[in-house]
Amino acid sequence: MDADGLKKLLNGVVRGDVSIAEAVEAISMPPYVDCHVAKVDTHRALRQGFPEVILGEGKTAEQLAAIIGAQSKHAGPILATRVDEQKAAEALKLRPGGKYDRVSRTLVYKKGRIARRGKGLILVISAGTSDIPVAEEAAVTAELMGNRVERLYDVGVAGIHRLLGNSKLIRTARVLIVVAGMEGALASVVGGLVARPVIAVPTSVGYGASFGGVTALLGMLNSCAANVAVVNIDNGFGAAYVAGLINRL
Repeated sequence: MDADGLKKLLNGVVRGDVSIAEAVEAISMPPYVDCHVAKVDTHRALRQGFPEVILGEGKTAEQLAAIIGAQSKHAGPILATRVDEQKAAEALKLRPGGKYDRVSRTLVYKKGRIARRGKGLILVISAGTSDIPVAEEAAVTAELMGNRVERLYDVGVAGIHRLLGNSKLIRTARVLIVVAGMEGALASVVGGLVARPVIAVPTSVGYGASFGGVTALLGMLNSCAANVAVVNIDNGFGAAYVAGLINRL
């Protein structure tokens, strides 16, 4: 159950279409579904504004399909992240109706139109082309959360004129997600251009001394731009989730 479902239930009680006993029974249902391989949190959307998201990494296609099946009985879109192409193909055979995106490695099942919940634009910016998979994970997540999303890719500091040439678009965003590997400098630059929250995502892109994204993470954590907050390495999903919540305020 999500907030819209609860409102519908309570309005039904007010109109007399739903009895108090029926409403109590609906609200008293266990807040999770045990599908043997997982206990799916069916009240996540009610508490946090978006259904539970499935981490596909480390799960088999059969486990993924079982969890999707449990979620399909409840409101809201279904999102699985970190799903490789082969696992997605197997899961779609078991649970048809989804759409796999190879770049973002996301598997999505939509249930009708996604309601617009964000108040403004979320702009996803990547430093380089190699950062696009993480940026796309963020973009797909933000769109499913009901936000208007635009993308601005390959505008890193090595050619900063590419970023500054899009300054008008950058200033129109209400929340910005900046995805960068190497030294992670792009987040500080973007933060210095806008009076908006900037969520920085360090990626594992880079040569040896990038230490799998640790260099970018530390660079972003030490940003001199006061409006920059940082999520974990390669965590495009987490950045989009926070951006989506901010964009509702």
